[in-house]
Amino acid sequence: MKISRVIKTTVLAASIAGSVSLANADSYHIGVTVPSADHGWTAGLMWWAQQATDELSEKYPDVSFTVLSANSGTAQVSNVEDLMIRNLDALVILPYNPATLQSVISEAYAEGIYTVVVDRELETPAQDVFLAGNNPGLGEQAARFIAEELNGEGNILVLEGPPIPINSQRVDAFNRVMEEHPGINILASQNTDWNPQRALSVTEDLLGSNPQVDAIWAGDDDVLVAALQAIEENQRDDIQLVVGGGGSQAVIEMIRDDHPMVKGTVTYPPNMIASAIALAVHGVKGERLGDMYHGVPSRVILAADLITADNVEEFYEPDAAY
Repeated sequence: MKISRVIKTTVLAASIAGSVSLANADSYHIGVTVPSADHGWTAGLMWWAQQATDELSEKYPDVSFTVLSANSGTAQVSNVEDLMIRNLDALVILPYNPATLQSVISEAYAEGIYTVVVDRELETPAQDVFLAGNNPGLGEQAARFIAEELNGEGNILVLEGPPIPINSQRVDAFNRVMEEHPGINILASQNTDWNPQRALSVTEDLLGSNPQVDAIWAGDDDVLVAALQAIEENQRDDIQLVVGGGGSQAVIEMIRDDHPMVKGTVTYPPNMIASAIALAVHGVKGERLGDMYHGVPSRVILAADLITADNVEEFYEPDAAY
């Protein structure tokens, strides 16, 4: 039984006061759609979506889930349209392309479907909750770690992502921190599209034109792996440190195994989709989170955690796709 947006809001306010429960709904259907696995991180999204829906289905027998993936913005529009004709109560979506998805997400939200948008923000907000990783925090944590490991001096290369807002947020924050360390020289900062093959080529070119490099910041863990391949193929022994971003299990295992160059990465966890699905369950039911005195927050930015040998076991999930 679908609850209109007005009723959901009214009952939620009452439930916060402790006098009304939303347990009168017969069942809830939550649809989830994410981009297809064209990258390690997006592969992790689907893995975590399946983990979350399996666990939450057991915990909440009145909630059912449909999980879909799409290899383009147009295909994801079709995902949402398909979900909307299935008596949808909540939508959890990581937009393949926010501009392409803006209209259909806005339509779902306007129809009273509880909407959680993940990672890629819409130009015109149309959601109950926006949840994302901390992009500036990722850049800041990586920069502070590199500066500390180099004792404030050295030559570094930066392997950026594509020219999109979340990459700019990471790189701008990284550069702001590095301005505090005049002894560190950024030799080059180049786009890799967060694509391993392009990253390999870019890193090889940068190593060829820079004879002394002390550290590399790869703002993506798949790029880090490509950079290591370039270092090995070019037989470079000057590079002391390579730091990533994302928190892939492959890089976490390198840190666990005391890799000579890979000493740290920063989380931008694909399990954010799992948290978004959990938020949708509580939100559509009109429940509070834990002991909070409010309903589900409208905006959630996850912490950017630095992973090093000191805390690596906290983040080790050997079965995860990323």
